[in-house]
Amino acid sequence: MDYMRNPWITFVIQVMSRTPKNPPAPKISDAEWTVMKVLWERGSSTLAEVVKDLEGRLHWKPRTVQSLIRRLTDKGALAVEAIGREFRYSPAVAQDQCQHEESRSFLDRVFNGRLTPFVAGMMERDDVSKDDLAALREMLNQAEKKLKK
Repeated sequence: MDYMRNPWITFVIQVMSRTPKNPPAPKISDAEWTVMKVLWERGSSTLAEVVKDLEGRLHWKPRTVQSLIRRLTDKGALAVEAIGREFRYSPAVAQDQCQHEESRSFLDRVFNGRLTPFVAGMMERDDVSKDDLAALREMLNQAEKKLKK
């Protein structure tokens, strides 16, 4: 079952794991998320490699990408390694950790930290497939098992 492609199912999964295992991830802006996604996908990359990857999708100048990478490095989201005259950047925080933090932040801001109104609203406004319902049932079953322990 490939329910991970559904963004709201992914959101529910992130939010249901309420205890982060690591210290809080840094706050990342929308533009910074774009750069982080490239680096999570590619792993270690140079500025030029990130610029080239984004070239076909966005009309950002290399200086913009450089500024975003510098901000992410300053925030501790990226690690930097000097190799000769080149710098290689790699994620210093896990993607799922950042997704969890962002999900919690959204849920706290918009739904006062409550998951039920969010899920109910999504189910009322979006088509819910049988696969999505099965995935939600499975997640709820797993959550109930954890509560019983």
